[in-house]
Amino acid sequence: ELEKLGLRDDVDLHVYEVPVEYQTVQRLIPALWKKHSPQLVVHVGVSGMATTVTLEKCGHNVGYKGLDNCRFCPGSQCCVEGGPECIDSIIDMDTVCKRVSALGLDVTVTISKDAGRYLCDFTYYTSLYQSRGRSAFVHVPPLGKPYSAEQLGRALQAIIEEMLDVLEHSEDKINCQHEH
Repeated sequence: ELEKLGLRDDVDLHVYEVPVEYQTVQRLIPALWKKHSPQLVVHVGVSGMATTVTLEKCGHNVGYKGLDNCRFCPGSQCCVEGGPECIDSIIDMDTVCKRVSALGLDVTVTISKDAGRYLCDFTYYTSLYQSRGRSAFVHVPPLGKPYSAEQLGRALQAIIEEMLDVLEHSEDKINCQHEH
């Protein structure tokens, strides 16, 4: 749906479907970062428990015990051996949530600090580690429960555009501070 809607003209959107497989995530996420050198990667995952569109603040390194679609689970139960316990996104999710909520879309947006210790959290942490925090993760409810594909697409479009705006303004502040 987001591919149909697109993003603003100055943004190259690349959409990939990531399999629910730990080993594929460990190969694919670094390869995508290397291939595209993106300003930001936004992962989107379906959560059967979600009733809102949820912005995840951080990814967790340990506690992965569930088997993936290949019936595999990392023996270490972690993403990156020796990596930090938790990595926060450099995107201020509270600001993004407030801005998107103020747009009056017919979708509720909330914040979370726990993406669930399964492939969504594993993917998010792997991407955050790879990107030094330049990643985001959005959990969406299953289609029709309660939102349509079109509603979710419009919400994701607004969320990503706000994330890019927040990122660009935070970088302007960083660059400004370095000039003094």
